[in-house]
Amino acid sequence: MGRIGRILSVVSIAAVVAGGLICLSYSNDINGARSAVASGAQIANTVAGPIEYAEQGDGIPLLSIHGAGGGWDQGLTNVAELVGDGFRVIAPSRFGYLGTSIPSDVSPAAQADAHVALISWLKVDRAVVVGVSAGARSAIELALRHPDKVSALILIVPGTYAPDSPVMVEGSRGSAFVFWLVNAGADFAWWATEKIAPSVLIRFIGVPPELVEVAPAEQRDRVMAIVRSIEPLSRRFPGINIDSAPDLHRLPLDKITAPTLVVSARDDLFNTLPAAKFAADKIPKAKLVVYDSGGHLLVGHEEDVRKVISDFLVGAGIGPSSTSPVWASLRASQHAYGRQWQGFAEGFR
Repeated sequence: MGRIGRILSVVSIAAVVAGGLICLSYSNDINGARSAVASGAQIANTVAGPIEYAEQGDGIPLLSIHGAGGGWDQGLTNVAELVGDGFRVIAPSRFGYLGTSIPSDVSPAAQADAHVALISWLKVDRAVVVGVSAGARSAIELALRHPDKVSALILIVPGTYAPDSPVMVEGSRGSAFVFWLVNAGADFAWWATEKIAPSVLIRFIGVPPELVEVAPAEQRDRVMAIVRSIEPLSRRFPGINIDSAPDLHRLPLDKITAPTLVVSARDDLFNTLPAAKFAADKIPKAKLVVYDSGGHLLVGHEEDVRKVISDFLVGAGIGPSSTSPVWASLRASQHAYGRQWQGFAEGFR
């Protein structure tokens, strides 16, 4: 064997070794992702059919409705970032996600009815309803169709109806490529893109990559954790396809009676701001919070969003601090003895 032959042989061996390491890394990661979604949830046999869901915590019932690319696991994660203790979080997988099958009617209205079937099966009378991104569609329908079941409505970067500027996937070539991956259910391609060109996936989930590049390490890690949480893509892409072709139309938002909070960002690459403004304008007494930056994940505003939600729920008489026996007692004392109690009581918020 000549020198060139030996070089080619070494290169071939190196390529085989590298390929083997890549396959091993992918296998470990994807098996871990598949194992994670195979445990931790259960099936409720409701009047609307079998629905996969998970629960976490104790206290005030809170229905966490995930967005596109989600499932029960993301439903739990979303609310863990948004609210503190004192809630019984119920997180279903919507139609086509993970262990929830696809019925003949996949409309947001049908999903809302399925949500009510789930909480009724769990013997929950009313719940705070949090709809994130595409999950806001069925959250709104729930508030309209079953107002007695909704104690408060929170819409985060809502992928809902806007008359003049619809919600849409950002139209770059990279996003078109990722949308092809979604339709192919290509687990390996998603994983490889995450390793090689993560900015493509960051843009696809509605966040300007340049924003993430300059964000603190903790926030960059959070964004990448969300990118990875879409694995295994093949278990989620039927639901993503449903969310990607919605039948959005004007709804009688003025009929919503639940206290409502709407949050969005101006640089959300899914263009949820017009929908957020439209919803907040039409829903009676809705509170609108808009950030100049942050993208679809509200990067950099995590702490502020938590405070906004906490203040909103307490103001609506729903937050844990407003319903705990200690807080209730302090409020009664304040009412009886005057404002001298106010500073002391506020310390318990």
